[in-house]
Amino acid sequence: MRRHINIPIFVVHMGCPNQCVFCDQRLISGESCFSEESVRADIEKYLAAAPENADIEIAFFGGSFTGIERGLMLHLLDLAQEYVNRGAVSGIRMSTRPDYIDEEIIRILGEYTVSTVELGIQSFSDSVLARCRRGHTAEASERACTLLKQAGIPFAAQMMIGLPGASPADEMECARRSCALGASAYRIYPTVVFRGTELARMAERGEYRPLTNEEAAERMSYVMEYFDEQGIPCLRAGLCESDNLRDPASVLAGANHPAIGDLARGEIFLRRMDAYLAAGGINPACTVLFRVPAGCASRAAGMNRRNIRALCAKYGIKSVKIIENPMLMGYNIIMGILHPQISRKGNRHCD
Repeated sequence: MRRHINIPIFVVHMGCPNQCVFCDQRLISGESCFSEESVRADIEKYLAAAPENADIEIAFFGGSFTGIERGLMLHLLDLAQEYVNRGAVSGIRMSTRPDYIDEEIIRILGEYTVSTVELGIQSFSDSVLARCRRGHTAEASERACTLLKQAGIPFAAQMMIGLPGASPADEMECARRSCALGASAYRIYPTVVFRGTELARMAERGEYRPLTNEEAAERMSYVMEYFDEQGIPCLRAGLCESDNLRDPASVLAGANHPAIGDLARGEIFLRRMDAYLAAGGINPACTVLFRVPAGCASRAAGMNRRNIRALCAKYGIKSVKIIENPMLMGYNIIMGILHPQISRKGNRHCD
């Protein structure tokens, strides 16, 4: 597969009509301001460092791209399209708010090689959106998804876990509706509480309880498992790691583990392995063998092998071994048993 690379151009906070309680794009992106004059130089710098045969897109992130001043938006689209026409990049990607997608925007985007619009849906619960001061309703998200799908423009759903007032059921509903409306991909973020935001003040007043890393990973895992079952790929789980995200002066609380996505995927494997063992019939003296898809052994074992330790403790079994099987896909696993007398003679196993 060709390696995919985004050339990120951060239009920090631009185009947003209000500031959501959780948002500080300057801390999230690590960028403090937008400079129109530096865009071409930034693109050239990324292109010079890109590996050969990479699939490269110019990506306008960090604000609501379709809500910025119209002349600037068209200028940036023209500039990006210039690189598409030269064959230097394959397309243009952007993030925006659902309420900044309408028929006129669809017409404009149709004149450019737009590969994906990333919609900041965050939640399909009107009560959650209101508590976050999002400034739009779930109906706006549904309409934006419908318009993009009708126009043949792929869209990715961006959603958040642990928003004020959100329940696990709300988060699963967001995943279900995003899939039903035609999302081609998704990003999922746990809610991080940045100092200086309204969410930080809500937390300090006791009006909001941030999720721990463990809580967020578990809630993310159900959503990610559902998307996987629908064949919808994950673009990213968790915020991009940066110095700001590791700085206690910037982050007050919330799920901010640098590998939160791996923690969540580990929870999926743990549930599936647990289901096998819960069926019973396991001799505690045996070693349980799980085969998992290629590249998933460490996730299945859990960070610092905590999944293995948890299973051994819960079921009183001798040990758990995890090996990779390139024939398996997704989160599919196969369980087998290594009997003590057989494993000593040749490490054979029987399923």
